[in-house]
Amino acid sequence: MKKQGFAFLGFAGLAGLLCLLGTEARAFEDSARGLYFEGGRAPHGDQGATNAATVGVTLPWSLRQPVHESALTSYWDLFISQWRGPALDDGAHSYTQIGAIHTWRYRFDRGSSPWFAEGGVGGTLMDHLYKTPDRTFTTAFQFTEVLGVGRSFGENGKHELTLRLQHFSNAGIKKPNPGENFVRVRYTYRF
Repeated sequence: MKKQGFAFLGFAGLAGLLCLLGTEARAFEDSARGLYFEGGRAPHGDQGATNAATVGVTLPWSLRQPVHESALTSYWDLFISQWRGPALDDGAHSYTQIGAIHTWRYRFDRGSSPWFAEGGVGGTLMDHLYKTPDRTFTTAFQFTEVLGVGRSFGENGKHELTLRLQHFSNAGIKKPNPGENFVRVRYTYRF
């Protein structure tokens, strides 16, 4: 089976798991701090992929605001990430990245739905320039944008699973600006 088939099965499995995690509706505050672990992948066609492992914290920034029959909150996402890119002539490369993202969360059904959507923008800094066989960053600083959909579960919604799409680029500060796109899965524990 091709790698794309395994990826599709993985995403289908995650979607199925999210649907099975209970359906009890209640108000989720989204105001607790969180600790998260995240894994991601940026495919490079025949050249392999860049894999990322991330650990971070979420820090609430705003109180819940009612928006069109739902609830909107925001938080700061502070993280450290390790990327491992496809091999170049001298072997695979690892990159360490730190970053901060301001994220807005939209929780459905006046805030009582376990389902939410979120999006954010921020900045990151890598320990050295990212290079793969098909792309090279020209700056260590990168902007980042993220879109995600997730579900809270467990007692008081302390646990979350989120599927996220994340883009990194320098926004044209210096050319070339190839950017990188990741598909990520995040587990968050709120405390």
